Amino acid sequence: MVAKVISGKSIQGALNYNENKVEEGKASCMLAHKFGGEACDLSFSNKLIRFQKLIGRNPKVKTNALHISLNFDVTEKLEVRKLKAIAQTYMERIGFGEQPYLVYQHTDAAHPHIHIVSTLIRSNGKRIDIHNLGRNQSEKARKEIETEFNLVQAESKSKKKPELQPIEASKAIYGKSETKRTISNTVRWITQRYKYTSLPELNAALRQFNVIANRGSEETQMFKKKGLHYSLLDEDGNKVGIPIKASAIYGKPTLVWLEKQFKLNEALRQPYKDSLKKSIDRILKTPSPPERAGVRRDEAFKKSLAANNIFALFRQNEAGIIYGITFVDNTNKVVFNGSDLGKDYSAKAILERINASSPTGSGGETTSGSDSQNEFEASDSLGIGEVIADLTEAKQFDYSLPDALKRKRKKKKRKGFSQ
Repeated sequence: MVAKVISGKSIQGALNYNENKVEEGKASCMLAHKFGGEACDLSFSNKLIRFQKLIGRNPKVKTNALHISLNFDVTEKLEVRKLKAIAQTYMERIGFGEQPYLVYQHTDAAHPHIHIVSTLIRSNGKRIDIHNLGRNQSEKARKEIETEFNLVQAESKSKKKPELQPIEASKAIYGKSETKRTISNTVRWITQRYKYTSLPELNAALRQFNVIANRGSEETQMFKKKGLHYSLLDEDGNKVGIPIKASAIYGKPTLVWLEKQFKLNEALRQPYKDSLKKSIDRILKTPSPPERAGVRRDEAFKKSLAANNIFALFRQNEAGIIYGITFVDNTNKVVFNGSDLGKDYSAKAILERINASSPTGSGGETTSGSDSQNEFEASDSLGIGEVIADLTEAKQFDYSLPDALKRKRKKKKRKGFSQ
């Protein structure tokens, strides 16, 4: 479990954020603690007035609102009753058990999470001191709750590098804002961590998470003006939902920005080149398991690579002829076109080595052409297993600002790809 604690100057802003989610069908108010009624029976005014009465007892205090999110591992299946118990236990242990608070269950991300809204002003008008609340009381409560409720421990997960999960497009295409948020998160994660030297290479990394960067056809104004869109992909690699302009994403991962990264990454990825080649060689030398009917050797090779945290993307034309391959090393976060690794790693050479390593020496129905230096451009899709940052200190935030808790990310592109 990860706890995020934020203090603010607008209780109405914090309340608006969650109530708007309820209106959008992306959240529900499941608990109203010390409100004198059930959550389902309270109006927005009932909730706001309850908080305002306490805040009015000490109008000199400007930072008077508390907004907390408790985030759980994507594998957790938590019932409402258990979420309520977790929220109540947490608030009691951080010293807010006697305060009125509202608990909202949000469904706008891949991982389960709840939001809690409360005020720092007690019934006697005194302000609750939250200095180092995140570092001290919250951290202690978090660890205790993980044990008592048998939750996935945040520390054990953090020892591994956080990984995104492939996006389920059907969960992200219902509205432009949700699609944008999901694409932004994915794009920012990939573009800031991976070393890629071309748009096709970036798309190979993005393709793992059902997102793609697209420049449009060469005849379009978007292409001529170096425009760039990011899109979601469905299971078949088709674009779905509303494409998002690169300039509309936080950090602005536009083509101009990416081209600067291409030059920088050329040198930055070199230290990992030999390591990737050795991994590929080792996998090719490993005896393959007995072949099963309908399983192509190139697909079996890709599965073996995936078991070693390497993603391989065979590029093929409309006729089904394989003409290139791109490798994404997810351990070292680098991307290489096969031919850039050396002639023994081109698509043609890899397929020949795959066939040569089989017991019979005969290949499957895979066909290859020459390995092209030019990579494909992918299409885009999104749905994200969001990576959550654990804030160890309470931070101030003005909830009157729009889109207070949203974060974003960036993307890539591909052409003529088929797996």
